[in-house]
Amino acid sequence: MRNVVVTGGSRGLGLGICRTLIAAGFQVIAVARRDTAELADLREDVERSYCGRLHFRAFDLHQTSAIAQFVKGLRAEFGPITGLVNNAGLGSAGILATMREDTLEELVRLNVLAPMILTKSIVRSMLSERQGCIVNISSIVSTTGYSGLAGYSATKAAMNGFTRSLARELGPLGITVNAVAPGFIETEMTHSLTPGDREKVQRRSALQRLPQVTDVAAMVGFLFSEQARNITGTVMTVDAGSTA
Repeated sequence: MRNVVVTGGSRGLGLGICRTLIAAGFQVIAVARRDTAELADLREDVERSYCGRLHFRAFDLHQTSAIAQFVKGLRAEFGPITGLVNNAGLGSAGILATMREDTLEELVRLNVLAPMILTKSIVRSMLSERQGCIVNISSIVSTTGYSGLAGYSATKAAMNGFTRSLARELGPLGITVNAVAPGFIETEMTHSLTPGDREKVQRRSALQRLPQVTDVAAMVGFLFSEQARNITGTVMTVDAGSTA
């Protein structure tokens, strides 16, 4: 059974991705700072009905210097890791001119530096197995921009570039690297939008609605499937046509 690490897997989109990959038969290791009731419920469901397996391991990705040792422990416990979903991220909003510098540093640390170091550590396992799949969760604002999200947009644009170049590095070894760029979806990160802003976002999309967590998770599941074995270095958009 292939091991997949999903960061930020305790709630929201990460939890949805865990559910999708488990249903596809993977053994998923959900990584987050703390457990949640939703994740505990999913683990209980998995014991009864799914073909895959689910585990939770607590880790704070802000501690970038400890990532390599954390991954070493995962490999010792679960064996080779051949899948990674870099989903954990910080969505701090604010006008750049008034944003605190430590907030910007935190955005870059969690949204760019941490996933790059985590990927570096896990890729070593994929290299020895000569197989693997990496999916980075990006955002449509990495290319469209959005007022008040300049810092966040910059970090997601960085992950797009990371995705494309890493795909070139790892492609000869049969390892795929892709990104999924959701539009505004129904998660805690969009609950802060005012009703007026939500309506504006919906009107702007071709389908006149917001994508659901399940829509984005399904795209991640597809990229982990055999049907996507020749897809790498791409950024797949799931936004109900907001960027059409």
